Amino acid sequence: MPNFTIHDFLKKKKEGRKITMLTAYDYPFARIVDEAGIDAVLVGDSLGMVVQGLENTLPVTMDEMIYHTKMVARAVKNAMVIGDMPFMSYQTNVPEAVRNAGRFLKEAGASAVKMEGGAEIAGHIKAMCKADIPVMAHIGLTPQSIHRMGGYKVQGKTEEAAKRLVEEAHIVEDAGAFSLLLEAIPMGLAKRITEELSIPTIGIGAGPHCDGQILVLHDVIGLFERFFPKFVKRYANVKEEALKAVMTYREEIEKGVFPSEDQSFK
Repeated sequence: MPNFTIHDFLKKKKEGRKITMLTAYDYPFARIVDEAGIDAVLVGDSLGMVVQGLENTLPVTMDEMIYHTKMVARAVKNAMVIGDMPFMSYQTNVPEAVRNAGRFLKEAGASAVKMEGGAEIAGHIKAMCKADIPVMAHIGLTPQSIHRMGGYKVQGKTEEAAKRLVEEAHIVEDAGAFSLLLEAIPMGLAKRITEELSIPTIGIGAGPHCDGQILVLHDVIGLFERFFPKFVKRYANVKEEALKAVMTYREEIEKGVFPSEDQSFK
């Protein structure tokens, strides 16, 4: 049982303390994120891009998400683990959505699931909550809808679009979501939604006024270079350091420096 739970999400909002989140997809990095004191770890379907090398998240399967979530859940001691519902794991019907969400808790060891959408998934959220499956909703830029949205674009920029997102936020809260992820929306709109909701908001490209923040771990540590979103802040360049290490390893083999007697048995 993690130390951080959905009750802590709500408590931090009430007390005005920020919630910290990161993604993780495997045991070693999940250990690091947990040891750093991050509140919650999202096993995001973004693994399709940053781990599998895909162009988008759409091909990621439920079995792949369960596989990665198991590794993360095995690693963390304190952070809450949230499994990301992949494309077509919940869109077809509510019973299938509940079964797939349940797999994250039953098979993978997660404590909650995240699901993209607003009004169209209200019934899913209600059914999952009835089955004791906590749900984080996700509105704004929803990567599983990139073809409908025409790419990765900021959402809610017009008055009409902003009004619709505010309505969606209230709908998912009323349906029972314990928190709401806001992605790529104007910070003023995110501030309004955060102030109107009783559940905490988690921002990614939604400005400083959300109740918490999340980024993709590989963006934070410099392991993903295909593109660099405006809302990302890079805190390290792990790729550069890893490349130096591997190049030095190769050079030492070629020069006969490695292995030395220190790395050999006598």
